Amino acid sequence: MSLPDDGSPGPTTAGGRLVMVATPIGNLGDLSPRAVAVLGQADLICCEDTRRTRGLLTHAGISGRRLVSLHDHNEESRIPEMLGQLAAGRTVAVVSDAGTPTVSDPGARLVAAAIRAGVEVTAVPGPSAALMALVVSGLPTDRYCFEGFLARRGTERRRRLETLAGEQRTTLIHEAPGRLAGTLADLASACGADRAVVVARELTKLHEEVWRGTLGEAVEEFGAREVRGEVVVVVAGAEAPAPAGDAEIEAALRRQVARGSSWRDAASAVATELGVSRRTAYDLALVLRREGENGPAADKAEAPLT
Repeated sequence: MSLPDDGSPGPTTAGGRLVMVATPIGNLGDLSPRAVAVLGQADLICCEDTRRTRGLLTHAGISGRRLVSLHDHNEESRIPEMLGQLAAGRTVAVVSDAGTPTVSDPGARLVAAAIRAGVEVTAVPGPSAALMALVVSGLPTDRYCFEGFLARRGTERRRRLETLAGEQRTTLIHEAPGRLAGTLADLASACGADRAVVVARELTKLHEEVWRGTLGEAVEEFGAREVRGEVVVVVAGAEAPAPAGDAEIEAALRRQVARGSSWRDAASAVATELGVSRRTAYDLALVLRREGENGPAADKAEAPLT
């Protein structure tokens, strides 16, 4: 089955096509004309909740499409059936309950399996709660990372929070309303109460809210009231550490040499470790060696870097 001539690539001659289709995150008006065309022509639509997707299709004036559930608990078992449909030359569309499939939603395993099987995989772009939150946050957008949902508890959660504390890029986090207060408190503890944060809630919906402040202020604000709707937390990146000074570089060089490294190797290792130029590290290493620091005897014959 061919899709409308809208500039998108057609099905491959070897089989069907898997199309990942973004759907509204709240406002049905955000369903794109191309998404409507693809969903209306697809032989099969995979969705998290068939009732929710049926309502979306009805709104778009689409009927007669076969819907198959595809969610976290059955995705793996659905893959052979979907690959069979694709091998038969059919077009399979995938949607999530809201937003872009595979982004904190099912579909990634099916995409990977289709690619391995040589099936064409394409997408219809559209709404994304994380990107919308980033755009309206007022925080830097030139470099950012998507964290998705944090682990609920335990070692993995602590490890991710420690990593986020030093992350210099703007970080996007999805969170459920009932866990928002706890997550904000954990972020404030890990990143500091003064770190800037934006809490975006119910995006594109009637009660859309974009709250801006510090993590400390957010803990007070959202710990004191009931929160509803899906939430995206946008955390400002950590400030870049101050460049290492000569004293710090010298101390690191001495540690490396004490472990058995040559001055040359120590300079290279310290440059990487502290983020300084190799020239700076090696010049200081030469000074320390000339002053009689204890290093391998072979260092006496090392030539300066050129």
